[in-house]
Amino acid sequence: MSFPTLETRRLILRPLVIEDAVTTQRLFPHWEIVRFTNGIVPWPYPDDGAESFYREVALPAMAAGTQWSWSLRLKPSDEMIGAITLRRGDSDNRGFWLGLPWHRQGLMTEASDVVTDYWFDVLGEPVLRVPKAAANIASRRISERSGMRVVATETRNFVSGPQPAEIWEITAEEWRRYRAG
Repeated sequence: MSFPTLETRRLILRPLVIEDAVTTQRLFPHWEIVRFTNGIVPWPYPDDGAESFYREVALPAMAAGTQWSWSLRLKPSDEMIGAITLRRGDSDNRGFWLGLPWHRQGLMTEASDVVTDYWFDVLGEPVLRVPKAAANIASRRISERSGMRVVATETRNFVSGPQPAEIWEITAEEWRRYRAG
């Protein structure tokens, strides 16, 4: 299944390919990035972690049409700096990571906005739900800025261990009002 390249003011979002694993392997396995990721992510991160994940999980899910994953690339250099994913399901529809040198620049907000447009406008989904560790303040701010709200709390297992988690949600109608305003 193919899906489009997306763009923002500063980013190009290209469909994930196996060749992206090399850069992911270099940028992803840092505690500041992985500590709030799903507890199924192995830690310490193995030397073939990115390639194995792409080959065994991400790319097959993309081919099956149940997941949409993009590499995040800076304009105009085309340098890969992170990734973002949309997934069908009840409570975990979007996930992302960003390399440390690019934190706190609003880049993930740009990427999140354009893939959320895709979720609602192209895929036609009625609601987007995003779980996150309650302690993940940076991710929380992205959800707050995009008009999402907390609809549930629970304990989830993260790489850093079991922690309180929040499920953030926005409906297609709410998203369209947010984007129009």
